[in-house]
Amino acid sequence: MPSGESLEPALSMVFRKLPGVSASGMGLRLSQKFVFLLFLSALVTLCFGALFFLPDSVRLKRIFLSKTETQPVTVGSGSENDVREHFKKPKEQDHPRGMTSAKGESSTRLKSLRRKPPLPPLATEERLSGGRAQEDLTLSRTRTESASEKASAADRGSDSDTFSYARFQRCLLKPPLGRDHGKPSDPRTDERREKVKEMMKFAWDNYKLYAWGKNELRPLTKNGHIGNIGASIIDSLDTLYIMGLMDEYNDAKEWVKTSLDLNSNGEASLFEVNIRYVGGLLAAYYLTGEEVFRSKVLELGEKLLPAFSTPTGIPRGVINLGSGTSWSWGWASAGSSILAEFGTLHLEFVHLTELSKNPIYTEKVMNIRKLLNKIEKPHGLYPNFLSPVSGNWVQHHVSIGGLGDSFYEYLIKSFLMSDKTDGDAKKMYYEAMEAIEANLVQKSPGGLTYMAEWRGGILDHKMGHLACFSGGMIGIGADDGAPEKRQHYLDLAAEITHTCHESYSPTKLGPEAFRFDDGGEATATRLNDRYYILRPEVIESYMYMWRLTHDPKYREWGWEAVQALEQHCRVEFGFSGIRDVYTTAVSHDNMQQSFFLSETLKYLYLLFSDDDLLPLEDWVFNTEAHPLPVIRKSCLQDEVTQEKAVSE
Repeated sequence: MPSGESLEPALSMVFRKLPGVSASGMGLRLSQKFVFLLFLSALVTLCFGALFFLPDSVRLKRIFLSKTETQPVTVGSGSENDVREHFKKPKEQDHPRGMTSAKGESSTRLKSLRRKPPLPPLATEERLSGGRAQEDLTLSRTRTESASEKASAADRGSDSDTFSYARFQRCLLKPPLGRDHGKPSDPRTDERREKVKEMMKFAWDNYKLYAWGKNELRPLTKNGHIGNIGASIIDSLDTLYIMGLMDEYNDAKEWVKTSLDLNSNGEASLFEVNIRYVGGLLAAYYLTGEEVFRSKVLELGEKLLPAFSTPTGIPRGVINLGSGTSWSWGWASAGSSILAEFGTLHLEFVHLTELSKNPIYTEKVMNIRKLLNKIEKPHGLYPNFLSPVSGNWVQHHVSIGGLGDSFYEYLIKSFLMSDKTDGDAKKMYYEAMEAIEANLVQKSPGGLTYMAEWRGGILDHKMGHLACFSGGMIGIGADDGAPEKRQHYLDLAAEITHTCHESYSPTKLGPEAFRFDDGGEATATRLNDRYYILRPEVIESYMYMWRLTHDPKYREWGWEAVQALEQHCRVEFGFSGIRDVYTTAVSHDNMQQSFFLSETLKYLYLLFSDDDLLPLEDWVFNTEAHPLPVIRKSCLQDEVTQEKAVSE
């Protein structure tokens, strides 16, 4: 029976078909009464069935469901039913298309990883072989910002159980793009900033021309890298927007709207999907208010939850977004999870909870933190490998570079993003810093400060390019430690950044790793450490140290890097990494990494901009340089209270 139709015609038809029944229903014999009751019970059953199965009966159906079926489950150690209970979707909605099987050419593997631990030698070799006028810019950006105004209008009157973009905007201390889009008053600095913007447009235009929709551009062969889920597009959204490249931004937004398919039967790195896709979509939404980014990121966040279905709640590193199955990396010790991977989820997952108002995301990452606080740490250090089954360390290898790096970054940034209310993150960060200083920080014979790696008590006097982010990390954490140690941390940050700058020689680009043994000083003594794949970490520290100290040397060092990128990495159809930073007769690796667009060029642009472009008081950058706003709970609650007072 169609929902909403009157039952009266149906009743009339039933009674007409009962023999010997008068219109008044009087004069029924016993057998007739029995038949009548039988039909009446069938009718009641039919009506109740309509309440539960017809599409318009959802509200009535809720009335009859037990409370336990509608309550969210408690998320503890990652039971396999967590996701099913929170997100029930019919199977026919799962369309495994767009991202094909891992066996095919368009596998979803994100092969050119940044924060992922160093690949085995064979995999590394495979990877290596392989502006408009101001008035037009204002008009273009206005078209985009109108969507943000619509979002603000839409959430007026919404309560505290719903995310309100308007409230979020009002709780920022400063406009995200500054008074004049961060334009510096110094003409030379502005000229340098414009050069970085030109580099971004050049890189983007070639990607769009030769690799559109693929993960990355291969600039020498003018084709796309494996994968059809547009890593370079998602990674570029916020960079294009803050640089005012609005035509390019709108092209990227349209691709997200029409072509980004989040179903996959191939393998994907939980970590890489989180920092690039979740981070990129979150940043694009917070900067623009475009609803397409919010809906896509919430859909994606839901798909990541099955990776946490382990006995400990520590997620496995690889996930099939289509089926929800997950597993550990084959090269990881004893099926372990990686510190830098499961420890680099907190910022994004807290914001997924903010947007969805579903606590499951925050509960998942807080469960990780709870376990890490509980287990014993050798000398206060966090080893890089942890079993998701037993919850115990698998090896005692500690690194501030690959395998460990962004775990520490997310501790201090979780504290900052919480408006400095997350005392647990603060405590964990400064305790880790004390252990790092006591065990890993070293001084070379030449006076360079570096962070060695720790292998069960034996120091390896090596520092990876990835570890060079730590200058900026230590710098932004200097203000919130013990007051008497503020200058100490600033000095340490400056020393680490200086050491990383010294590794940028003679091409003014730095190797993948450099050593401080056998008489070497910040030098790659091994052939397989000499490559540079457009990494951002050194430039990232320049940007933070500039904002913290305004020492002009950081801008000069950044300009050195711009010139080196132009001289050695710019090719006819994009930018490419190089195989050996110690020779000027460069050999290119034929890969324009997506993080070059997201991080390297963004950090350079910010370095040459005024500090009010994405001010650090309001924004925290995730490890892929996607800006996420500080969450001011007290301000948001005040906004709700004021809205209610006005409405009453």
